[in-house]
Amino acid sequence: MQLRFYSSARHLYRNILKPRTPIPVTAKPPCDIFINHRGTDTKKTIAGLLDDHFFRMGLRPFLDSKNMKPGDRLFEKIDPAIRGCKIGVAIFSPNYCDSYFCLHELALLIESKKRVIPIFCDVKPSQLQVVDYGTSSAEQLERFSWALEEAKYTVGLTFDTLTGDWSHFLNTATDAVIKNLVELEAENSCKKSTYIVQARRERR
Repeated sequence: MQLRFYSSARHLYRNILKPRTPIPVTAKPPCDIFINHRGTDTKKTIAGLLDDHFFRMGLRPFLDSKNMKPGDRLFEKIDPAIRGCKIGVAIFSPNYCDSYFCLHELALLIESKKRVIPIFCDVKPSQLQVVDYGTSSAEQLERFSWALEEAKYTVGLTFDTLTGDWSHFLNTATDAVIKNLVELEAENSCKKSTYIVQARRERR
């Protein structure tokens, strides 16, 4: 089953998702997937494994520790990556809501109207709540709470790092990402076709 999954996923990417025109060597490849996560909880486990798994499948993930170097300014690298990505993978963990950066990234993903696939890792959706530590403004807290609620009511995946099957989870998560990427590609192609038809009619 796993070999069949890998073959199918690679076929979908090569024939549907992979850019039809080669990317110039000087151009930086676009980001397919932005991985939103709490580093202290998941960077060395689920986030890092997903990044590596996506990369091996031929996708282009963005994980801060892999795509940034010393001297890079956080918002100057992360915000454009979010706006330029196709899909966001939000990994919710016990200490996720303690991070301003996690909540900012999530809010920007939602505001940018990106598809977000939630992964609830060692935490239930009902346990996620924005807490006021006195470091964020009322507007920021409202923005974060709104984004969190949007993500909590989106169908996602759950995983228990102690008892879960890692191999099955990685395959399931990759399958979910690829299916969403295929759907987005189909939607974009349909929009382009409609635009071309309308343009031709206007010229007549």
